[in-house]
Amino acid sequence: MTTSMPRPETALSAAEARRIALRAQGFLGAPDRRSGVRGVLRHLGAVQLDTISVLARSHELIPYARLGAVGRKKVEDAYWTQTHAFEYWSHAACILPIEEWPHFAFRRRAYRARPHWHHDLPDGAYDQVIKQLRAEGPLTATELGGAKNKGEWWDWSDSKIAVERALMYGEVVCTERRSWKRVYDLAERAIPDELLHDDLDDTECVRRLVRLAGQSLGVGTRADIADYHRLKGEQFDAVVADSGLVPVTVEGWDKPAWADPKALATPPRGRHRTTLLSPFDSLIWERARTERIFGFTHRLEAYVPKPKRVYGYFAMPVLAGGRLVGRVDPAREGRTLVAKQVSLDGPKAVPSVAQALLEAAQWVGCDSVRIERVDRPELAADLVRAVS
Repeated sequence: MTTSMPRPETALSAAEARRIALRAQGFLGAPDRRSGVRGVLRHLGAVQLDTISVLARSHELIPYARLGAVGRKKVEDAYWTQTHAFEYWSHAACILPIEEWPHFAFRRRAYRARPHWHHDLPDGAYDQVIKQLRAEGPLTATELGGAKNKGEWWDWSDSKIAVERALMYGEVVCTERRSWKRVYDLAERAIPDELLHDDLDDTECVRRLVRLAGQSLGVGTRADIADYHRLKGEQFDAVVADSGLVPVTVEGWDKPAWADPKALATPPRGRHRTTLLSPFDSLIWERARTERIFGFTHRLEAYVPKPKRVYGYFAMPVLAGGRLVGRVDPAREGRTLVAKQVSLDGPKAVPSVAQALLEAAQWVGCDSVRIERVDRPELAADLVRAVS
């Protein structure tokens, strides 16, 4: 009887890990334009939603950053028509591929077992919402009887509390956003029959999400991979050995890492994207990972008091040549894209930041770019010329 030797872990340089991450996220190599926005969604596994809209909403910026100037109506249609996606709690509120509905059964069961956060409901309110949806079809909270009471913004009406609870439980599904309002429908009507029933146990669900996160990241630590779909560290620990991901070591990383075997099979090659990134882009949404991979400190300052902001309200990192080379805090004034504040790593960043600004301006229907402030004044004139 012979005993096989354990396979040695793959050792990656920091540069290799960075390129693997970029390819896994769709920023290195030719994009798959045939599969379009739906292909981006399936590839990433989750696209985060957010209320802030500067150039566009974040779920529009995600495919734009990878595919270029895809029409904004096409983006919405790709997500929501013919039930290709649903909205649920993943990394945050996210658009998710419809085929992943069964794998969030563990979270729906967990919500059913949780307290209701002091949102008490009068008898019959929950059943009334279900009855109304069944009778009238997809509805917004306003159409269900009003989203709020007359108090503060968080003072939800009974119908809003009820439908959100039904959403978390999986009895109701958000199938689209209409004027940024969730449109709710019964899961029995919105989810294809072959996906509807929650037959997977918690372990199967978590194993699938760990594997998907590893594929979408290419390479990551325990915290990176668990955070992708907001799993707990112990959930990751319980399934990683059977997830299909393989242990690796990465130069400069002080914690164990795992990689998608397919990401290790061929060296990442191809053209790098140059683009503005949404602060909610999955390439950079985990700050510690962004600092580890890119040496770049990223923080959304929209909720920071204005006097304490360093980079601006909605500072968008600029990706070029596989690196983060600056930031732009954008705004729109008519048909002008205004770069209210620009941060540059150095002179070499000027052409890339200018290209990213000009392409973004064209995408959102602006025909000029105005630079207001540059953190390195000696580079301001060069940047102004480059966008003129």
